[in-house]
Amino acid sequence: MRTALLLLTSCLALVAVADAIASERYATRPPVVMSPDLTAPWVMQLRQRPVGTPVNQRGYVVFSEPSARAIKPRDRRAVRRSVDANPSLREVSFQRPEEPTGDPQPKKRGMDPRFLPQTVSYEGPEQPGTIVIDTAQRFLYLVEPGGTAQRYGVGVGKEGFGWSGTNTITRKAEWPDWYPPAQMIERERRKGRIIPAHMEGGVANPLGARALYLGSTLYRIHGTNAPWTIGQSVSSGCIRMRNEDVTDLYERVNVGTKVIVR
Repeated sequence: MRTALLLLTSCLALVAVADAIASERYATRPPVVMSPDLTAPWVMQLRQRPVGTPVNQRGYVVFSEPSARAIKPRDRRAVRRSVDANPSLREVSFQRPEEPTGDPQPKKRGMDPRFLPQTVSYEGPEQPGTIVIDTAQRFLYLVEPGGTAQRYGVGVGKEGFGWSGTNTITRKAEWPDWYPPAQMIERERRKGRIIPAHMEGGVANPLGARALYLGSTLYRIHGTNAPWTIGQSVSSGCIRMRNEDVTDLYERVNVGTKVIVR
């Protein structure tokens, strides 16, 4: 009788222990908190916290399921626009990089201040509203009434690409797309430079903020993404201006304006 009583007591004790283990196993656990500091213990919380203790009392990062927005694929067009809007990611200026000088604070490239726009006297024969470009002096003049002209500094064609003549503005465009001619693409390829067949308008585009197309030629008066080249012979024949200056000129002239290049 006594033996049976002992066996019954042991069985009841085992059942109680099993129930306690089951309750512990299926109890709600706090979230696992991972430390952002890799030198700290990897798993920072595995036991039940006392009631009233903050879950994230030490500021650790609690990993959870990603939101629906986070797992959506990126919009390729938005990524492309962000690249186009950042010139540091894709700048096409075709200027040779400057030689390293060892200076920990390299000097910022700038433009000679004499090429900044200003009003000057004009005694030439051209009528007000005419654009006169002096490629030797690197100046563009917009003739005004009263014997004055608005003068801007420009960049002109490099050696072998200069030209002269008279034409008219046949089209105006804001932030124009760029379609380099096949000859330019091939010429740059031989130099080891790959340029696109088409580039959308933007701050990284070599045509800059505005373009004034001359007759049926490939030449234009346009802005630039390399303003430090104003006053130099660097282009493939186009007349380049600072974006601020070409925007000002763009507002002052119309389609049909006479352009004389000397």
